[in-house]
Amino acid sequence: MNLGEKLFELRKSKNLTQDDVAERLEVTRQTISKWETNQSTPDFDKIVPLCNLYEITPNELLGQDEQKENSENKEEISWEEAKKHLFTRGKDEESYQDMTKTQIKQKSAQIVSTSVFIYIAAVAFLMIAIPVQHANPIIASAVFLLLAGWSTTRLIRHYMSIPKFEKTVEEKKEKNLIKQINEVITLMCVVIYFIVSFITFAWHVTWIIFIISGLLCQAVKLIFMLKGEEKDEE
Repeated sequence: MNLGEKLFELRKSKNLTQDDVAERLEVTRQTISKWETNQSTPDFDKIVPLCNLYEITPNELLGQDEQKENSENKEEISWEEAKKHLFTRGKDEESYQDMTKTQIKQKSAQIVSTSVFIYIAAVAFLMIAIPVQHANPIIASAVFLLLAGWSTTRLIRHYMSIPKFEKTVEEKKEKNLIKQINEVITLMCVVIYFIVSFITFAWHVTWIIFIISGLLCQAVKLIFMLKGEEKDEE
């Protein structure tokens, strides 16, 4: 019996679902599935929690039961050998699937904050390059679009890669609150855009207000992410 089959049998013997195990080990259900189908193996720091959950010893999990059949000719598996043989990562070494909720929140805060900074830098460049530095408008606009596209790609790639966790009641309330705040920000920016545009007739410039609106919405998300990290640390 290989490790994946053993983990599957142990889970079934405890009448647990993959979601139950994932929640207790603070990983995703997909990660548990990969362990049980031998697509990847548990990290070193997950072995002890697994053993505690299934009420077995590390040696039993690592195959000592199989060794008993041929114990006279085999030595007991040592932890050093086990770490070399077992705890190797698969192709998804940097995969979000192996991250806990806290780790994903920290990653999200990092991605959002740096992306917002890139957006701000792009807008600042566009506002300075053409009217102050008298740069070629086409070149300045191209640089702006490249920076904005890079930042947008980082955000899309990040949020498309995050696995789905079962949200708590508090997280659902927080998500709805963020949505409501962002809707208010968007509405206010639209009103400001039309007012400023009709007063100044600078339609070629006032569209930047929509970018500012997007930045403010991302800033709201970032604030809530940082608050979530503080709660997790407490």
